Amino acid sequence: MADKTIDTSLLPEDVRLKLEELEIELAEGDITQKGYEKKRTRLLANYVSHSPAGKLLAILQPSAPSPQTAAQRKAHRRLTREDNRYHSEIRTEAVMQALALHKKPVVPLPSKRTSVQYPGQQQRPRERHESSSDDDDSIFGDDQHRDFQRGGRYRDSGASSSSFSDASASPHHGGRGGDSRPHSAAYAIPGNTSRQALADVLQSTRHSQPISQPPDVTNNAKSTRQADRVGHYAPAHISSVRMNNSGNISGLQDDEIRHQGKVSAKIQQLLNTLKRPKRKPLTEFFVEEDDALETPAPDPNAPKPEGSTMSPFPGEPLVIPTGLPRNLESALQRYGSSSYKANAVTVLDQNGKPSLTLTYGKLLARTQKIAYNMLQKTGHKGEGGIKPNDRVALVYPNNDPISFISGFYGCLQAGVIPVPVEVPSSRRDAGGQGIGFLLGSLNVKYALTSEACHKSLSKTASGEVVQFKGWPKLNWLVTDNFHKSSKDWQPPPKQSEDIPAYVEYTQSKDGSTVGVTVTRKAMLCHAQTLTLASNYTEGEVMVCVLDFKRDVGLWHGILCSVFNGMHVIFIPYSLMKVDPASWMKMITKYKASVAIVKSRDMHWGLLAQKDHKDISFASLRLLLVADGANPWSLTSCDAFLNLFQSKGLKPEAICPCASSSEALTVSIRRPGRSSASATGRGILSMQGLSHGVVRVDTENSLTSLTLQDCGQVMPGAMMIVVKTEGPSILCQTDEVGELCLCADYTGVSYWGLQGISSTTFQVQPQHPDGTIIGDKQYVRTGLLGFLGPGGLVFVCGSKEGLMTVSGRRHNTDDIIATVLAVEPMKFIYRGRIAVFSVSVLKDERIIIIAEQRPDCTEEESFQWMSRVLQAVDSIHQVGVYCLALVPPNYLPKTPLGGIHLPETKKKFLEGSLHPANVLMCPHTCVTNLPKPREHRPDHLPPSAIPYVTPSAVHVGNIVQGARMAQAQGRELGSSEEESDTARKHMFLTEILRWRSQTTPDHIVFTLLNSKIQGKWPYQVQPQIQMSCSQLHKRAERIGCMLMEKGRLNTGDHVALIYPPGVDLIAAFYGCLYVGCVPVTIRPPHPQNIATTLPTVKMIVEVSKSSAILTNSIVHKLLKSKEATQILESKSWPTILDTDDLPKKKLAAIYRAPTPEMICYLDFSVSTTGMLAGVKMSHASTTALCRSIKLQCELYPSREVTLCLDPYCGLGFVLWCLASIYSGHHSILIAPSEVETNPAVWLTAVSNYKVRDTFCSYGVMELCTRGLGTSTATLKQRGINLACVRTCCVIAEERPRIQLTTSFTKLFANLGLTPRSVSTSFGCRVNLGMALQGASCPDPTTVYVDKRAMRNDRVTLVEKGSPHSLCIMESGKLLPGVKVVIANPDTKGQCADSHLGEIWVNSPHNASGYFMIYGDDSLHAEHFDSHLATGDTSTRYARTGFLGFVRRTELTQSDGGRHDAIFVVGALDETIMLRGMRYHPIDIEMSVVRCHRKICECAVFTWTNLLVVVVELEGSENEALDLVPLVTNVTLEEHYLIVGVVVVVDPGVIPINSRGEKQRMHLRDGFLADQLDPIYVAYNM
Repeated sequence: MADKTIDTSLLPEDVRLKLEELEIELAEGDITQKGYEKKRTRLLANYVSHSPAGKLLAILQPSAPSPQTAAQRKAHRRLTREDNRYHSEIRTEAVMQALALHKKPVVPLPSKRTSVQYPGQQQRPRERHESSSDDDDSIFGDDQHRDFQRGGRYRDSGASSSSFSDASASPHHGGRGGDSRPHSAAYAIPGNTSRQALADVLQSTRHSQPISQPPDVTNNAKSTRQADRVGHYAPAHISSVRMNNSGNISGLQDDEIRHQGKVSAKIQQLLNTLKRPKRKPLTEFFVEEDDALETPAPDPNAPKPEGSTMSPFPGEPLVIPTGLPRNLESALQRYGSSSYKANAVTVLDQNGKPSLTLTYGKLLARTQKIAYNMLQKTGHKGEGGIKPNDRVALVYPNNDPISFISGFYGCLQAGVIPVPVEVPSSRRDAGGQGIGFLLGSLNVKYALTSEACHKSLSKTASGEVVQFKGWPKLNWLVTDNFHKSSKDWQPPPKQSEDIPAYVEYTQSKDGSTVGVTVTRKAMLCHAQTLTLASNYTEGEVMVCVLDFKRDVGLWHGILCSVFNGMHVIFIPYSLMKVDPASWMKMITKYKASVAIVKSRDMHWGLLAQKDHKDISFASLRLLLVADGANPWSLTSCDAFLNLFQSKGLKPEAICPCASSSEALTVSIRRPGRSSASATGRGILSMQGLSHGVVRVDTENSLTSLTLQDCGQVMPGAMMIVVKTEGPSILCQTDEVGELCLCADYTGVSYWGLQGISSTTFQVQPQHPDGTIIGDKQYVRTGLLGFLGPGGLVFVCGSKEGLMTVSGRRHNTDDIIATVLAVEPMKFIYRGRIAVFSVSVLKDERIIIIAEQRPDCTEEESFQWMSRVLQAVDSIHQVGVYCLALVPPNYLPKTPLGGIHLPETKKKFLEGSLHPANVLMCPHTCVTNLPKPREHRPDHLPPSAIPYVTPSAVHVGNIVQGARMAQAQGRELGSSEEESDTARKHMFLTEILRWRSQTTPDHIVFTLLNSKIQGKWPYQVQPQIQMSCSQLHKRAERIGCMLMEKGRLNTGDHVALIYPPGVDLIAAFYGCLYVGCVPVTIRPPHPQNIATTLPTVKMIVEVSKSSAILTNSIVHKLLKSKEATQILESKSWPTILDTDDLPKKKLAAIYRAPTPEMICYLDFSVSTTGMLAGVKMSHASTTALCRSIKLQCELYPSREVTLCLDPYCGLGFVLWCLASIYSGHHSILIAPSEVETNPAVWLTAVSNYKVRDTFCSYGVMELCTRGLGTSTATLKQRGINLACVRTCCVIAEERPRIQLTTSFTKLFANLGLTPRSVSTSFGCRVNLGMALQGASCPDPTTVYVDKRAMRNDRVTLVEKGSPHSLCIMESGKLLPGVKVVIANPDTKGQCADSHLGEIWVNSPHNASGYFMIYGDDSLHAEHFDSHLATGDTSTRYARTGFLGFVRRTELTQSDGGRHDAIFVVGALDETIMLRGMRYHPIDIEMSVVRCHRKICECAVFTWTNLLVVVVELEGSENEALDLVPLVTNVTLEEHYLIVGVVVVVDPGVIPINSRGEKQRMHLRDGFLADQLDPIYVAYNM
């Protein structure tokens, strides 16, 4: 060994400093003994000579001076930052063995964007072979990786905010090939550096073929990167649209290729991890009752108490020695007079020197001066000053006990009730508001403070102390400036000994601050009892390291010291952090006989090895360990005794004590007693303790907990142990319970809180049979423990640190000890660990939060975190729900520097903790989920298991009297609609020609822009107006162009690519005039052409369009340089520009041979990513227009305002067709105009006094957000919406009731009535099923049970019921529409109490899908379905939407009761998890509510894992706050465990033109690593 031949004093100073740091690392456990020796040998290698006469080279050089104060201070500061109090060799060995049994944990590391910089976390620089684009880490090549560099994606430009911003098209579209599609992001994913963890998964994905990115079919509106969706009505997103073998466009199925990138690899890794369950599997059947969520029944094999019921245990008699003062005031008077020169208080300065001393004579004079000034000199004219029994705050810093003790005893002399509190801080006010609330409830108006403290407080501009947050208005009195009292003044006599003497603040487990009232009688009795138990005598010297304002420091250092005339030397906490051995030096210097410390101070003293040589404890008879009730104080006590026994420390001098804010001192080990019965130890089984039972374990057991006693019951007191929960029933002798104390010195109540005071301070214990024991009242101490032999008190925890998980008890200190035993500990700070529990899903869940070191990488953090999870699971048999690491110095602090646990918990729950790393483990912790629902396996025959046929269900419903779920609109009557004129005009072309002849000048369309003219009244100006004649003539000219220039034939398909306007309408009728089939397509956006142009091309190809009709602007865009770089110009069919039309007239208008021929094709993309085109025949089109006319009562004299997209569905019908059929005037407003000016739509409605208006959810949201604060201004401008009879939202989804309600309430003061706002419903198979009409009953809302709906049942509940969901009626069924609810699997008709698929029969059903390859397999399934039960002859179309029917009390126009249709959601979008059906919107609404920074959310599943994507509207450093909250709310409200949480930028979640989320596109982009997420968390 090197140290055998080296004199370290001759080494250079820098080497000595390195050796000292090495010693500290060894002492702290940051390095092993082997590592220490290796590093030490390396340091000393240059100074060792191996020859026998070898000497140090340093001898030949001038010897450097030894390290002085600076180096010592640096080392000491590091000592006090660390915390080895919880160190236990047995626990460390147990953890090491537990970890050795596990394989190296494979935890999928999160993906974090490199721009997310957290203080205290570094990303280690990588070598070239460790780059994220290396083959070992990426399954894609370098070229593909470079294509996806963030710098080249222009996320911040107006071109695209898309998370899928890839311009490549499908292979058959030409252009750039599929290989150019990027696959991996350029941001570093720390998890990818762990090659071993992902090797097995990546091996199967390395050779997968890249799949080209299909184009966007959702929209092409302007895309901006704004946090608010108001800024972009329909943001552009690339969409993963695929074509299946039948010609439909569909999303990827779960059974297709799963390993497309790092994300899917990590998900597969997560699945592999979850395949190894540690908990017993749940039985496979469904139970709906709440009992399924209750804590599981206790383990029958758990140990149970076997002892007899305990009886109250008395302490020794309280025999008060003669000669003690009769109260504390007389004690101060005695020693201040007879021993006025004796020292009372000495305070060390920051240099560790006893520079400030206060004698008893000066203390008496100061207290009299303070008492006199408070009673005589406070208050002004007309205002009362301080009176006896008033409460006064004592605000003194922790380094000024002289001012505090003077103020405290000054209050006692004046009969004023002192309330010691911490100095408020405007910077870090953890718990400060609670203290302010306490002072307010105490009616405190005055605060005593010192001059130095007063100067340090924050001031206003006028020089007054600011009013701190939560604090009442206080008058600050500086006691240093008080005048002397008059010679003849005497303090007032005390009225009673039962009045309050002082109020001591404390914090409950929930973080609230309360004040414990201590009476004068209790204060005196407490001083007498402590004097007797501690053998205090006059003139003794006491060294106190504790906070003197409360708890043990107040009782011993302030009360007992004056009561016995002792000399107290206070060591400020700030000095302890610099010189942790200062208290031991003071014992040696003053030959102190008493020291009041915590185990923390003993531990710090152990590490300050340089100061040990001059220490002597020969004079010390009592070393009071204030936190002796902490089971882990034993380690510090033993280590301290072993080291300093040679310095005169006597074993019997170490006296742990147990204390409580409510019961004050609970027990003290008597000093000087060395008999076997005076002390005790117990090696107890931790499993037994977790069940509340005392069981002795073997000494070398790795799952044991060694406890030391906290002494005996106090003199004159009585102690019992009661059960922690429920009534105060006595425990058995071998049972752990809450210690309760009956003594004259305990607190009497929480000030002003009589309710909880009675349950804490007035406890009457009961026998198990309920009989009360005696008439004495006990006080709950909050300590958990038991009484050992001879009345020794053993404490194994506290109620504050108690966590009851699945019926078993765990203590936070025990968990901390296990965490600290996980090596290596170089990643976090030992003394900065917070452990608490939160209630999630009716059980407690353990949360561990630690501060990580600055040089710790994310990979190292997660390796350590995974080891912690395994250690806690093995030692305590409990799972950790959440493990989080925060940057250094982030956790809220108490005034003395400790962790403020309630504030930490509050920040965690409200999402403001800002962790740097989070690991959630709900899969292993949550074991009380409802049992999964069992489904009949498809592979088993019906005879194998009981199977109920649809017929049996149908008969059963009839027998039970259940109403079968069906509804229908009113019958199509034989009015003028059936006249000869109506039969003559069966085609829209004939109707248009007829109107152009009969009413040629009737204005049928008016197009508005965003400009509003004039000052008042404000008027919208028409951009274009078109009459029937003008439309007819323009359509004829377009027809001529198609025939002559386009050379098209009858039946050819023509793509119409126009912006919203009248050109689109004219082109549509121009096609019909010559027998062509129009296909409306949204034009590409010029600022996002790379994404939107391939979408247009795809629809043109899918629809088999032979030509394209467009205007000159779009024509130029299609031929532009940017467009040709994406698609060759030759790939387009003939493009015809309708801005340059021939002036010829058509010879004849085409009339279809039969109304069943195709009128037009309607293409739309669903929320599931399916692009489907349906065929609308002339008969269906006319029938739909007829139903809308009858429902809405539309006539030529009516005016209707439209503000929606005109490209598909009911929006297209209202924009282009309904006006021609009904003759009403349609006022058209493009949604993009509302984006420019949100008021244009409502202004137009008001100007034209429109009765019926139709809009989309996107427009309604734009108005709600954009005009939320402008309704008063709109009213001043004359906007009046009282004319509106119907404001209907055109949608293909469940009504967004929150949005419609907000819209109604917001514009109610403009005259909008709630009954006028309604919704509609249409789908692919029937473009218009339900629409609110003029004479229809008011819209209906119901509240259903979400739990029942997950199992396809409909249970109506009251508003506000738990698990209730409000659903709004989706409009009224159109005339001629018949709807039934059918089971989607069995096709049997459902009762109205069941959720099923909506089937529709009507004259305007679509004719079928437009098939590319002529595959008609889906036609019969979707358009020609028949019920298996009930009306089996009627032909229905399946909508693909789930819903239910309910009969209401409302009356229809025909006099019958109204049957309301409620749409719940798309069947393809539902998520089947645990055998139950979930609708994504329900989960998303819960997630959005859980944190104010979540602006949008989308959920989907991948390999049975629930993935939640949230958009963060805030700083990237807040991303990890969302992970626990998202997991919690999904568990609480939906009983689902989130597998992956993805945090992205605002605007990443794609939406289509109708404002519907494209969840499948989002899933595809996530799995292809294209989202550029801020953070991806994989829950274990």
